[in-house]
Amino acid sequence: MVFQGPPPKKTKAAPPEETQQEAAYLKQLGENQKPVEIKLVHGETVHGWIEYYDRCMVRLTRDNAPNLFIFKHEIVYIAESRQ
Repeated sequence: MVFQGPPPKKTKAAPPEETQQEAAYLKQLGENQKPVEIKLVHGETVHGWIEYYDRCMVRLTRDNAPNLFIFKHEIVYIAESRQ
């Protein structure tokens, strides 16, 4: 009688680095000029709409205030504004 060892373990594939969902969400917000609220890592919250974004930063267009270029690593969250 031949003894067989345990079956080989099946390894799961690693999840992809990016799902493109972030880009799709930012594109939707920008195209519709949806007002957003962006919370920054140092506690400040800024409001406006996303005019442009790329891999590293977001451009926030604001009324009655200078527009901002915000590095993504400085962002805690982006949410549609209730204003």
